[in-house]
Amino acid sequence: MDLSDFSIVYLAKRFFYRIFDFFHHWYIDGSRAIGRRFMATIEAADRSLALKVTVRHFFEPLYKDYTIIGRILGIIFRTCRVIIGLITYLFIAAFFIAVYFAWIAIPLLIFYYAAKTY
Repeated sequence: MDLSDFSIVYLAKRFFYRIFDFFHHWYIDGSRAIGRRFMATIEAADRSLALKVTVRHFFEPLYKDYTIIGRILGIIFRTCRVIIGLITYLFIAAFFIAVYFAWIAIPLLIFYYAAKTY
């Protein structure tokens, strides 16, 4: 008679498998989902801020106004746009880093508080 035929052994195997599966789902799949959402948010922000395009055309005159005023205003407006874009990206990144660390900490905090009560 094989030990793996017993229902208790089967249930113990399934128990440990489900614990491992939970941590795999929580940390691996959850990290991927947060990463994908972060990239989608950055791409959506870039569609409206166009930071890469703004930097590429930084020294070109604004609206093809080749006068000295047009060139000066182009640099001033694009500098403001780059600063606003960088600040926006910084806030988005800080938010997602905070969410990610909270996501990582939730199971650890649950185990901590469960162990603390006993």
